[in-house]
Amino acid sequence: MAESSDNIASLPNAAFADADVDSLLNALTLAEKVDMMSGHGFFDALAEDDRVWGARPYRAGSGNDRLGIPPLLFTDGPRGVTRTGSTCFPCTMARGATFDADLELRVGEAMGIEARAQGCNFSGAVCINLLRHPAWGRAQETYGEDPWHLGVMGAAMGTGIQTHNIIATVKHFALNSMENARFKVDVRADERTLHEVYLPHFKYCLDAGIASVMTAYNKVNGEYCGQDRVLLTDILRDEWTFDGFVHSDWVRGVYKVYGVSAGLDIENPEPLILGEKLVTAVEDGLVEPYVVDRACRRILSTQIRFARMQDPLPAYPADLIACADHRALALEAAEKCAVLLENDGVLPFSSDRVKRIALLGRIAAMENTGDNGSSRVRPPYVVTHLEGLRRALGEDAVLHADESDLDAARRAAEQADAVVVVVGYTAKEEGEYIMGDIALGADQNRGPSPRPSLSPTPIGGDRVSLDLPDDQIALIHAAAVSGKPVVVVIVAGSAVMVESWRDRANAILMGFYAGMEGGTAFAKLLFGAVSPSGKLPFTVARDTADYPFFDRDATQIDYGYWHGYTKLDREELTPRYAFGHGLSYSRFGYRALKAHRNGNAIDVAVTVTNEGDVAAQEVVQLYIGCPGREAERPVKLLRAFDRVALEPGEARIVRLSVDIDTLRWRNPDRHAWQLEHGDYRLFVGGASDQLIETGIAL
Repeated sequence: MAESSDNIASLPNAAFADADVDSLLNALTLAEKVDMMSGHGFFDALAEDDRVWGARPYRAGSGNDRLGIPPLLFTDGPRGVTRTGSTCFPCTMARGATFDADLELRVGEAMGIEARAQGCNFSGAVCINLLRHPAWGRAQETYGEDPWHLGVMGAAMGTGIQTHNIIATVKHFALNSMENARFKVDVRADERTLHEVYLPHFKYCLDAGIASVMTAYNKVNGEYCGQDRVLLTDILRDEWTFDGFVHSDWVRGVYKVYGVSAGLDIENPEPLILGEKLVTAVEDGLVEPYVVDRACRRILSTQIRFARMQDPLPAYPADLIACADHRALALEAAEKCAVLLENDGVLPFSSDRVKRIALLGRIAAMENTGDNGSSRVRPPYVVTHLEGLRRALGEDAVLHADESDLDAARRAAEQADAVVVVVGYTAKEEGEYIMGDIALGADQNRGPSPRPSLSPTPIGGDRVSLDLPDDQIALIHAAAVSGKPVVVVIVAGSAVMVESWRDRANAILMGFYAGMEGGTAFAKLLFGAVSPSGKLPFTVARDTADYPFFDRDATQIDYGYWHGYTKLDREELTPRYAFGHGLSYSRFGYRALKAHRNGNAIDVAVTVTNEGDVAAQEVVQLYIGCPGREAERPVKLLRAFDRVALEPGEARIVRLSVDIDTLRWRNPDRHAWQLEHGDYRLFVGGASDQLIETGIAL
């Protein structure tokens, strides 16, 4: 099977690579061209596979047997290739917390290798929708709330995937930041908000060479994204000069044939709207023939470009799937993503003093790697918190109880030297909203519903509350009664409110959905084999009212310019944990901040010192504040970051550079970007609220 899959993935052979796009287009009939503009066979395949998403590559456009044109064979994969046996990495939000673009590049390369080894040539792993509000169910699939951070991390992932000649797609274009109402909601945004907040990370990724775009389900300013000429032609093609192909999301991504005239090239996963209807529309003069040729040209040009590239590896056999190197990479990501939110000195545990631990919480014993939607990975194994700790300490050294029996939890705590409480969510509480239809979405009343439901009851979706469940809060309080040190570990895809229980904890660790090696990393972090080095890619507020308005059932919603740390800065609100916050088992000092203009860039240097007594890594963050006289701007915006490893007492000069063009603002009167001249403030530090400052005139 591995050989046949590898052959399928290698179908862009020498003959196709040498093909001429014009010759192929001239040889194709209208029906054959239209056939290339949609996926095929998905519903039958899913039925044959007992509705297991990702059981095989899905034909997602292109392909013509007569002319030897290979199809696009799709796999999803924000946390790994969605095939059975793949490496399951920490969820995207967790990897966002690493602020490590080099690591994300390597994760992308691993996904590209495993996609090739499993017969795929087209990947949907690059999800960069902005986290506007932490209740968003699919927050775990993106990197965070900041557009610059999203762009850098997404570009690294896409570049890594495409290293192995897998076509990557960036999704979901655009303004897709809520889940339950994603098929119906009309997101309204003005020009500045659209271009400065919700689109720049997409452009960053496309400028980096990502070859395809997946449209979102929602509407933007009154039109569905899959048939929105403003998004797909005016912005994507005319302004950004993108020359790859655009495809819809899975079912209900397009509603009218005119979507192809607006700029859509492929409807997935089946020709429910295009197909014969598009052939008829062309024959009736409703759609110009050049529109079909244009779509096929984009598809074929992209495929041929990839087919002409030499593979980095001589072959992609099945034994590369979840191989030792990829498992080690999953562990590295799990170690780097954990964010130490609070610590009164109880962590790291000393193996001399902490010999028995009470590990409390139902989630601690669960294989809980994220939601059960289109990003689900079925790895060969998952190391749970319980298994990881017992492997490290021994079976008898870890007592386990959960929130279903508080008395048992108290007894375990009393018998232990320290208590670790694992709390948070599962796929039932957050994630892709699976109500039953094949698109893994919620709205049964809109568009075609060609197959029976996947699930009898809904799971996932947008969170109703940002708090922990009551029984988990009760568990934390029960643990604290013991008088033993209490560490709380949060498993979630984005911000969780801590106000009602944080005073009962000696330390709080944001662990996220940490992938197949999460339990191994957990044990190493607790006992100091690794120092926590993750930083929050979102803001944790003290009050839910500090976040933008959110209505998971909305039919229309306005997305304003302000969210996350920019909103709290503007309103002078103090977060509980700031964007970029994350403690270490060491301490870092910053000094000698310098900045100068170098052509069209600002070059910045700062000395960072490890002032503690353990080796550790620090994420150095650079924010810039614009003059803000011509138009109101955020107090500061992230514009560069880097991760540095330092030995105790070691000092290093960290150099960062900012392209001055990234400081422009969108003038809605001119429909253009412009740079404001004046004094700019530069802030550097280990979190957005712990910064040293200098200035520069532009």
